[in-house]
Amino acid sequence: MSGVQKLEVAAGDGDQRLDRWFRRLFPHIAQGRIEKLCRKGDIRLDGGRVKASSRVQEGQIVRVPPLPDAHEITARAKTYDMISNADVKMMQNSVLYRDDHIIAINKPAGLPTQGGSKQTRHVDMLADALRFGYDQKPRLVHRLDKDTSGILLLARTRQIATALTQAFRDRETRKIYWAAVGGCPSPRMGTVRYGLVQAGGHGPNGAGEKMICVHPDEVASTDRAKRATSDYMVVSAAAKRCAWLALVPITGRKHQLRVHMAEFGHPIIGDGKYGGSGQENQGDGWGAQLGGEISKKMHLHARCIILPHPVTGKKLKIVAPMPEHMQRTWDTFAWDVRDVADDPFEEYM
Repeated sequence: MSGVQKLEVAAGDGDQRLDRWFRRLFPHIAQGRIEKLCRKGDIRLDGGRVKASSRVQEGQIVRVPPLPDAHEITARAKTYDMISNADVKMMQNSVLYRDDHIIAINKPAGLPTQGGSKQTRHVDMLADALRFGYDQKPRLVHRLDKDTSGILLLARTRQIATALTQAFRDRETRKIYWAAVGGCPSPRMGTVRYGLVQAGGHGPNGAGEKMICVHPDEVASTDRAKRATSDYMVVSAAAKRCAWLALVPITGRKHQLRVHMAEFGHPIIGDGKYGGSGQENQGDGWGAQLGGEISKKMHLHARCIILPHPVTGKKLKIVAPMPEHMQRTWDTFAWDVRDVADDPFEEYM
């Protein structure tokens, strides 16, 4: 049995129900016991009586009465303990938006969304650091490629995950990406409609990791090919050598934006898988590197997402700052993010 404790609500743990905050720290204490301790006045907030549903704020002091020792550590606590303090801080610092239903993070480039072959550190595992008092970790509802940075939505309950997944399927969610590409597309605004099919290889069902473009007229007759549509707009250009693009994936196929831009002859800078390692245009499109001081990392960033809130229905817009390597490239070309609307396509819609 522990003694009386007075615990301060830590930074990042505010604006949540007291019972959820309490159970995150003491997962072996049942909900009914927490409510009883509140009714008896054994749990207090800044010296005052509270209900289990009262909301705690950062810096407040919670009086915790003597509690029985935990004889069993839940699987949830074990998972959380596996995450390093540095990763907990990184994940919590990446939060762009949070309410009782949704969490949006700015995923770093290089961090996989989910586990896979040789991937043991990924967002899905680290999401345990984003419980913020909830009993379960938030759920992924969509994905970003490992080397793509930017907005990633997570649902805090199963019901919200279902609603957000349906919003993606119904195309009620609009995603705007920023990219730097080799060369400057002409025309400066348009739509790419090549279908996509997974290349043959040694993966599941003989599939490889790369996607291949299929002419729109041949999609129906190509086994396992799917239609794919991407809008693009040239925001600014460095002569004909490099361009800042805004991209919108109308459909959501694997590697869609990367494959479409490479097929168009303007691969995303840093995308060695589809654009190679060259720097020059050898007559069949530009290479995916710029050389010099420009980073070799992928220059593709999920900049903005716009969607109806799954509970309130109100329009929700979230914007993610660019990663450091892309910002350095933007600075090199004197491209100023303040000059561009969150959705530059809006005036043409």
